[in-house]
Amino acid sequence: MKQPRPLARKPVLHHVTFKTSRLQEMLDWYEAVVGCTAGFTFEGAGWTTNDTANHRIAFLTSPAMKDDPEKISHTGIHHTAFEFGTLEDLVDNYERLAEVGILPDVCFDHGATMSFYYVDPDGNLVELQSDNFGNWIHSTHWMRTSEDFAREPIGVMVDPAKLIAALKGGLSVSELLKKSRAGEYQPEVPGNMHLPG
Repeated sequence: MKQPRPLARKPVLHHVTFKTSRLQEMLDWYEAVVGCTAGFTFEGAGWTTNDTANHRIAFLTSPAMKDDPEKISHTGIHHTAFEFGTLEDLVDNYERLAEVGILPDVCFDHGATMSFYYVDPDGNLVELQSDNFGNWIHSTHWMRTSEDFAREPIGVMVDPAKLIAALKGGLSVSELLKKSRAGEYQPEVPGNMHLPG
């Protein structure tokens, strides 16, 4: 395929739109989990945002839409992701959601990020993460050059409760991340990445 000339200016991602048969459940879940409030809804759609944009997550619905019983084995988006500024904010949000029974299906220390994957009412994964380096330039450099990342690019599963206990016990974030990547906070039962096989 012939490549087009380079972009004069690169656009930034503005929003993601989901098709759903559960409009109100999705609106409620995304407000609870990532703070997206509805700017406008009607029986066929809803537009939500958690910042000053007019919308970031949108939903379309129709009586003709139906669930895909083989969604996990079909191609499509695997997950969307939202980033917290610090690990402390990420685990504080984990505790907030756990209080109302919203728990992640799987959690990883990916090396570049600490990532907790939740499942929305339609079965889509939503990653809540924090950058382990606190800086995209540093985490990007690590991903591109680290032998550790090349050896284990998906990362190590973690148990958020064990991370929280370590932090509350006075362990620094930098020490926690070393121990986490070394596998010291793995869950008793592996999580579900919602992939076939």
